[in-house]
Amino acid sequence: MREPAQSGRRNLLHALTAGVFLCACPSTFARTSSIAVHSSAPDFTRPSITNHAPVHLRAFRGKVVLLNFWASWCGPCLAEIPQLVIWQNRYRDQGLQILGISMDDSSRAALEWVHKLSINYPVVMSDPRLSLLYGGILGLPVSFLVDRAGVVQRRYDGSIADSHTEQELVRLLRESSAKPWA
Repeated sequence: MREPAQSGRRNLLHALTAGVFLCACPSTFARTSSIAVHSSAPDFTRPSITNHAPVHLRAFRGKVVLLNFWASWCGPCLAEIPQLVIWQNRYRDQGLQILGISMDDSSRAALEWVHKLSINYPVVMSDPRLSLLYGGILGLPVSFLVDRAGVVQRRYDGSIADSHTEQELVRLLRESSAKPWA
């Protein structure tokens, strides 16, 4: 028979281990109320971190937009960015626009990674309002695929650097009968 103190310590150890696991893998478990898939993407304007010019989501009407929430301290975020750079190059002329939204506390860290990874699409800083517009962003990376009509077609929690996501992008890029964003 186990001592009650030993059993209590063991339960505490299990609880702490589970807590560390959940914190280390937030994109796997962080589900929050989100904007509804098949609803209009909330519009926003934020300054670019590279040249401070305003970036308006509505300016991309008629394009397929991939919104990618990321941070410089997020390993899976940094791992998927090279694939996003490839997609931006490959599908730009077909109407793809990737937009990075950094969840960093300051633009300095994000800007450093923009240069290190040769990010070829606009990057803006998030703020609490923008995060809430998209249902609250608790785990990273989180991405939203928006069609040419400005309708959210998919929310991705976790990395999107895979062939399935690329197939979805290509499918939306081929759809040409879309109405412009309202």
